[in-house]
This record gives sequence, C-alpha cells and structure tokens, in this order.
Amino acid sequence: MKKIILVGYMAVGKTTIAQLLSKKIEIEWIDLDKLIEKELRLSVSEIFKQKGEVYFRKVEHELFKECLKSTTDTIISTGGGTPCYANNHLLLKGENTISVYLKASIETVFERLKSEKQHRPLVENQSEAELKEFIAKHLFERSYFYNQATYTIAVDTKTPQAIVEELIALLN
Repeated sequence: MKKIILVGYMAVGKTTIAQLLSKKIEIEWIDLDKLIEKELRLSVSEIFKQKGEVYFRKVEHELFKECLKSTTDTIISTGGGTPCYANNHLLLKGENTISVYLKASIETVFERLKSEKQHRPLVENQSEAELKEFIAKHLFERSYFYNQATYTIAVDTKTPQAIVEELIALLN
C-alpha cells in the first residue's frame, strides 16, 4: 500500500494535481477537506464558523490518520494547514509514504486567492493588502512543516500537466 500525500498552501493546486495524477497512474485519490465535509455534513467554512478551527483540526488529524492506515494505494490531497497541526508533519515520512510539497510564491498564491476568497474561510474577509500580508506570514510560519515533505515541486510557472509529469518522474 502506497500513499502519495500532496501538501502546500491554499490555491497551489493540490486537488487539481491529485485528480490528474489519479487518472494518469490509476490510483484512487482523496481530498481531505471533502472527506471532512462529508463526515460532518458541513462545508469547511461552516465547520470553522460553527465549531471553530481547533475542532476542525482535531477531525482533520483523525481522518488523515485513517487515510494513511487504509490498505489501498491512495493519493491524498491535504488542506493547506494539515501538516502544521497535531504533529501531522511527522506522518509525511511514514513507511510506504511519499509526500510532495507543491510550492508556490506569495505572488502566485495571491493572484489565485484574490478571486476565490469567498470559498476560503481563513481569508474571506480580507482586503487585497491584508491578503498579501496574510499569505506572506502564513507561508513563512508554515514553511518548516511543508518542507518535511519527501520532495518539493515549484509550481509557479508550470501547467498542471507539467507538474504531474514531474511528480511521476519523482515516483519512479
């Protein structure tokens, strides 16, 4: 049983890459945020509003561990904060586990997030100036955890298909 874990900040393309990689190498993929939503029957935004981030992170940790215990080969697309809480970063280097940090610059993340803020509970009420500062601060704080991944792929100027090809080359 092989687990391929994709980590990185919001809007770097974890879900898109997981979907494309899944089709290409014919391994099931799981979006951890979607799994949490299904389990709790609430959107991530609603979970944050109704139950708070601490509750969300606790559920996220438990479901992440369950995904890793599964006996099937799986690609796991994590949420942006997954490796940063509950020692989840320690799970990125388990047996039969390959983790990949999809790394984007502040500018790339900013450009991608500014048009979809309403779907992101951590940034939905921020001005563009606040958003850019928030991204820079978060990327700095989270870089230690993201860098625990087995591999890093810079995604700024690459198409999703090029990222998937680079990922496949790393896996072989």
